[in-house]
Amino acid sequence: MTTNAINLIKLCVGIDSVEHLLTYRATQAEQTKKDGFDNLTRHITRMWPRRTDEILNGGSLYWVIRGNIMARQKILGFEEKIGTDGIRRCVILMSPEIIRTRVAPRRPFQGWRYLPLEDSPPDLIKNHKNDDDLPIGMRLALAEIGLK
Repeated sequence: MTTNAINLIKLCVGIDSVEHLLTYRATQAEQTKKDGFDNLTRHITRMWPRRTDEILNGGSLYWVIRGNIMARQKILGFEEKIGTDGIRRCVILMSPEIIRTRVAPRRPFQGWRYLPLEDSPPDLIKNHKNDDDLPIGMRLALAEIGLK
């Protein structure tokens, strides 16, 4: 990511783990393909970010799952969607790839928030298989004391 980028952070409501998110997104992708759309992941939100240029300069949507940032998806674009109620909404277009991150505790909040690069947890390194093999309870405990 470049220095003129910013991320978004959002609660992943109804999802219990990264594995659950992966399963949910796979089911969504199957339906999207059946409906004849591209393979991008979409998330609809009420508010439209004002800092779209910074977000599109390498930003991601970081998912808070059960009170902890655990994964992210690269943001590729935004679309407008008018609901059946006539209200304008923002569709966040994301890469279908879900990237696991180091666990980082977060308090609950509503909607989405901007997440500066320096406050974003690093990705788990793909070649460090052991990072991903740690039980979630241990990863959460390590994150709480600032070690992981």
